[in-house]
Amino acid sequence: MEPLNTPDDMSRDLLHFIAKSPSVFHAVRGVKAALAYAGFTELREEDTWQIEKGGKYVVTRDGSALVAFAVPENGGEFFRIAAAHCDSPTFKIKENPEIKDGPYVRLNVEGYGGMIMSTWMDRPLSVAGRLITRENGHLAQKLVAVDGTMLVIPSVAIHMDCQVNQNKSWNVQKDLLPLYGLSSGKTPFMDVIAASAKVKAEDILAHDLYLYSRVPGTIWGEEREFVSSPKLDDLQCAFAAFRGFTLGKKEEAISVYALFDNEEVGSQTAQGAGSTFLYNVLMRLASSLGLSYDETMAAIARSFMISADNAHAVHPNHPEYADPVNRPVINGGIVVKFSARQSYATNAFSAAYFRNLCEENHIPTQTFTNRSDNPGGSTLGNISNTKVAMPTVDIGLAQLAMHSSYETAGVKDTAYLVDACTAFFA
Repeated sequence: MEPLNTPDDMSRDLLHFIAKSPSVFHAVRGVKAALAYAGFTELREEDTWQIEKGGKYVVTRDGSALVAFAVPENGGEFFRIAAAHCDSPTFKIKENPEIKDGPYVRLNVEGYGGMIMSTWMDRPLSVAGRLITRENGHLAQKLVAVDGTMLVIPSVAIHMDCQVNQNKSWNVQKDLLPLYGLSSGKTPFMDVIAASAKVKAEDILAHDLYLYSRVPGTIWGEEREFVSSPKLDDLQCAFAAFRGFTLGKKEEAISVYALFDNEEVGSQTAQGAGSTFLYNVLMRLASSLGLSYDETMAAIARSFMISADNAHAVHPNHPEYADPVNRPVINGGIVVKFSARQSYATNAFSAAYFRNLCEENHIPTQTFTNRSDNPGGSTLGNISNTKVAMPTVDIGLAQLAMHSSYETAGVKDTAYLVDACTAFFA
C-alpha cells in the first residue's frame, strides 16, 4: 500500500491532535467532531436506535469513551474493530483543591496511573477537564482547558537534598503538589477555572480536572525520524487507528472504532474496556438491523479486533531491560505483543492474521515480549474480551519513556499503523 501521506505530515497531524486533547474529554470531543464532519450521525445510549444499511454512527459514554461504526450497504455479517485508549498517567485535582501553607498556595492532587513522577517536575503545567455546573435550573457539562501555564511542581535544589540523584522515591502528597501561587494572591484557583470556562465559580457543583504538560510536541532527529510529545501512550495509536478507520472503504464488514477511558487504572469502569459499552453497542446495532441473538453471537465469533496500545522500544542506555531476542526498535514497524500470562490477547491465529495483513500491504512488523523475569504491563485487549470475546491481536508502536510526561516514538511508525488500519477496514 502506498503511503496516504508522508510520515512527517502524519506526525504533524498527530501532534495537532495531541495538542487539542489536554484531557480525555477533549480527545473524545475532537474525535466526535471529526466524525460529524465525515457524516457520522450521533446516537445517545438513552434513546432507541434506528440503524440503516450504509449508515455511519457514533455514540459516547460519560464524555470520555466513544464507539463509532459504519454499516456497509451489503454484507455486514461480522465486525472489524480497532480499539485504543485516550487516557494517560497524570494528576487529578481533588475537591477543595487549595492548600495554603506558609507563603505558598499549592494544589491538592492525587496520582492517576503509573507515571514516572520525576518527569512532571520543573516544567510548565496547566489544567484541563470538565465542570458540572448549574445552568438555568439544570445541570450542564462544560469542558475547560486553561490556555496558559498555571502551575509548576518544583524540585528541591541539590544543595538542600544531596541524595536527590541516589535512588529517590516520591510521595505524591508530600513531594508532588503543584505550586499555584503565593499566599498573598487575590484570585482563588477555582475562580481562574470558572473564568476560563466562562461560568461563575459559585455555579460549579463538581469537577473532573487534571494536570497536563504544556511542553509542546516536536519532530526531531538527524533525519527528523523521532516524534516527542506528552501522551503518545496512547494517543499515537488512537490517532492512527482513527485515521485508518476514516480512510478505509468499509465495504465488507461492519467497521468499528472504539476509544476507551481508564486503561491506565485497570479499565474496570463504565467507560473502560472492561465495561459493557462495546458489547451494548454491538448488540443494539445488530438488533436494529434485524439480527437475532443467535445471529449476533455468530457475527461476533466471525469478527476480529485490533487492540492498539504502544509498546516498549529497546532503550539506548539500558538495552538489558529488553528481551534478548524480541527487541522492537523505533521506526521498525508495528509491534505485535505476546504474553504467556495473557497480559496481551495475541495468540498464534491473531498474530498470523495481522502479520499477513501487513505483509500483503508491505507494512513492516516486529515482535515484543517481556523479559521472562519481568512481568511488564498489560493492556485492554483481553479485558475487552471478557465482555465481548473475539480473535484479538494486541499491537502498538515502539516508544521510549512510556508513562513519562514527555515520551518519544517514531515518525514512520505512525504512518505504518494508519496504513495497516486502512487496509484492515478496506
